[in-house]
Parts: sequence; C-alpha cells; structure tokens
Amino acid sequence: MYHFTDGGLRNVWLKNGYVEKETPYGIAVSYHDLDGLIRAVCLALAHKPGKLTGAEFRYLRSALPLSQIALGKLLGCTEQSVAKWEKQGRIPKAEDFLIRLLYTQKYHGDDKVEAAVDMLNAIDGISHSRMIVSKTDHRWTSEFASEGEEHLLEPA
Repeated sequence: MYHFTDGGLRNVWLKNGYVEKETPYGIAVSYHDLDGLIRAVCLALAHKPGKLTGAEFRYLRSALPLSQIALGKLLGCTEQSVAKWEKQGRIPKAEDFLIRLLYTQKYHGDDKVEAAVDMLNAIDGISHSRMIVSKTDHRWTSEFASEGEEHLLEPA
C-alpha cells in the first residue's frame, strides 16, 4: 500500500491505482486517474465521521477551488481565520459542515453552488484585475484582464 500525503494529508493509503518507478532521484509515483483519486478522497472527507483536521479542511477548500480569501468572504471572516483553522486544526462546527456541503453539492453538479464558487473566485481575482471598457458601433462592452495582460485586449 502507498501512503498518499498530497496536500498534507496523513491518513490516506492507496490500495491500488498507482505505479512506483525507480529513478536516479529515488522512487517516483504516478497515479491512474488523478482527478478521480482527488474526487474520491474529497468525497470520503466530506462524509467522514467526526471533525475535519486542518489539512483535510484545506484539501476540500483547495479542491473546490477556493482561496482562503474567497472562503473567508463567504463565511464572513478574514483569510487569517481560515489560515488559522487550517494550521491549528480547530475548525468551528458550522464551517466544518459548510465546506463539506459545498464540496458535496459541487460534486453532484449543483449549478447554483458551482456558480457561487465561480463568483467567489471571480471576486477574489477582481482586486488584481483591470477592467477594459470599449465602445463599438452599437454599444459599450467590458472585459477584465489581469495586470500585465491588458495587451491581450488591445485591438490588433
């Protein structure tokens, strides 16, 4: 069995679905269907009895994917609070429940949860983006570009 420690997880062991290969730098491991493996781990965490550890909470948050800033905005707290929970492993009960619910609903294809997660990620990125507004013959249009990417929106 292989000890899967992705994202700081300590309690996950793979029975199969991986290949170990000797390299000049040591043993390398490749996984069959890594996305499926991550999904299976996250669903197991979402249904785990008892409270999540900090690493497990972070793993679910990262799989959504939500930044600490975006999750903090959703929960009405600071990103430092989220970072503290993940580091110390003392996640409040409501937040433990919410991260499990968000992942489970997103996995099951809840479009509203998917849209909410996308909006949170968009909100997280807007502070680092520039809005480019231009006038066409009939109307105004707008697009966002990350700093340094404004040239991508320039007319050729």
